[in-house]
Amino acid sequence: MKNFITFEGGECSGKTTIIGEISKLFDEMNIKYITTREPGGIKIAEKIRSIILDIDNKEMTSETEALLYAASRMQHLKEKVIPMCEAGYVVLCDRFLDSSIAYQGCARGLGVDRVLSINSFALDYLPDLTIFIDVKPEVALKRLSLRDKTDRLDLETIDFHNKVYDGYHEALKLYPDRIKVVDGNQPLEDVIKDCKKIILEYLGV
Repeated sequence: MKNFITFEGGECSGKTTIIGEISKLFDEMNIKYITTREPGGIKIAEKIRSIILDIDNKEMTSETEALLYAASRMQHLKEKVIPMCEAGYVVLCDRFLDSSIAYQGCARGLGVDRVLSINSFALDYLPDLTIFIDVKPEVALKRLSLRDKTDRLDLETIDFHNKVYDGYHEALKLYPDRIKVVDGNQPLEDVIKDCKKIILEYLGV
C-alpha cells in the first residue's frame, strides 16, 4: 500500500526512537502522518498484545502466538491503517508481517509458508516500504540488559534471537524490493540519518 511504511528489527534495534525522530521531521515538513504499532494500535489489538507479551503466558503455543498476531494485524489494518492511507496520511508502523516471518516462521520453527498462510488476508495490504534496522543479536541483547521492563519475548535465549535475525534475512530474500536495510550497529544519529534519507526519497520530497 502506498504511504504505508513499516519498521522492522529484533529487540532493542531502536525502532521506537527512530519513528519518533521521523515524526519530528514530518511535523517540521507539514507531512500528514500517524504512528502505530503491531501488535496494537487500536483497542482490540492492544488487548491481544497484552496476552501475547504477558510473562505469565509461558504455556502459549507457537501456533497460538502466530494466530494471535495475525488476528491483531487484520483488525489493525481494517480499522486503522487502510482508512488512514486512503485519507492521504503516511502511516509509520512499528512492525508488520516481516516480524511474523522472523519470530514465528523461523525462530518458533513454524515455517515461512505456514506463517504466510496464516496471514493470507494481510498479503493484499503489504507496505510499499519497509526499513529493517539490522542489529546483531549480541549487540541488541546488551542493550536489552539495560532495560528495566521485560516481556515474554525478552526472556528468550540468544539462540532464539539469532534465529529471529536469520528470519529477517529470509524476509529480505522474499521481498528485496520492498525492504531496505539500515546498519543498526552504527551510532544512532547515523541510523536516523539513513532512515530519513530512505523515507524522503520514497516520498519524493
